[in-house]
Amino acid sequence: MAETPAISDRNLEATTNISLKREPACFAFLSARSVSPPMPIDSINLDLASADYFQGRASLWTTLEMRSSVNNDRPTAILGFDETFLRPFARALVEASTTRAAYRMTILSETRESERCRVVEYVTGPGKPLKELVLQPFDNVVLVTATIKDGEETLFQLPRTDSFLRAFAKMAYTADQALHELLEEMERVARRHSDSAVGAPEE
Repeated sequence: MAETPAISDRNLEATTNISLKREPACFAFLSARSVSPPMPIDSINLDLASADYFQGRASLWTTLEMRSSVNNDRPTAILGFDETFLRPFARALVEASTTRAAYRMTILSETRESERCRVVEYVTGPGKPLKELVLQPFDNVVLVTATIKDGEETLFQLPRTDSFLRAFAKMAYTADQALHELLEEMERVARRHSDSAVGAPEE
């Protein structure tokens, strides 16, 4: 794809930042198997980690990052996911928060034979695939846990306040629009590349 027009940059890190400093205290790395001690979450944001082609179609990989004063505000990824995850996760967070009922979010593979992960967590290791997330609401926070073979892994917390839910819903909507526009742009670039390759004279 080196000769095709450059893909427009989407600076998600800057446009999706949400501060949690005025929200109820939330923490990440809460599992006993975490790669780090618990850290308070001062802000979260999304970051576009990669834009590539998988099995002939455009695909994106985005990470949910947190920043904390305890590690000098360095971005730390806690979830990684493809372009299909953000919409249902935002719905799950809003529903769990507003109904005060736990929400189980099943993560389906494209096919049984597919080696491509749709969602991974970085709390207990370098990208562990997930099959189910559970969002459990409490008085002030929503606890996000991963279902594993022998129980559940507690990953992180998010605020359950009206202000945070509004900010997160707006952030998810804006990011989802940008990601799908990028997918469409990548597909157009791929089609142009394919058409030019078909029309090129043989040597």
